[in-house]
Amino acid sequence: MKIFITSIFVQDQDKALAFYTETLDFVKKHDVPTGAHRWITLVSPDHEEGTELLLEPNEHPAAKEFQEKLFADGIPVTMFGVSDIHEEHKRLVDKGVNFTMEPTAMGNVTIAVFDDTCGNLIQMMEQK
Repeated sequence: MKIFITSIFVQDQDKALAFYTETLDFVKKHDVPTGAHRWITLVSPDHEEGTELLLEPNEHPAAKEFQEKLFADGIPVTMFGVSDIHEEHKRLVDKGVNFTMEPTAMGNVTIAVFDDTCGNLIQMMEQK
């Protein structure tokens, strides 16, 4: 068994698609209409056959409340790995990304947290 798709709730699928592809440089893998919304998945550009990230609408009241409470409490919804967190931090800051936690060393990892503009905090991590 392996993880095939993981999802995050987003407030606006179009805005999320733009942020995740244009700012974070993920690659759109699927974009399929599903009634009022779409099945949009993204992959890492260096691993296009890897785990997909589903941009799921937060339409359900429980999903919306869950997302809002995690954000209010400063809890990231997921974590992305990077090879050089300081370089990635600078690249994202230059693109206007708002960080709620600057790169911080914690043992053998360094983490940072940013706002994805779609209702989520995302943690990125560099392992040493």
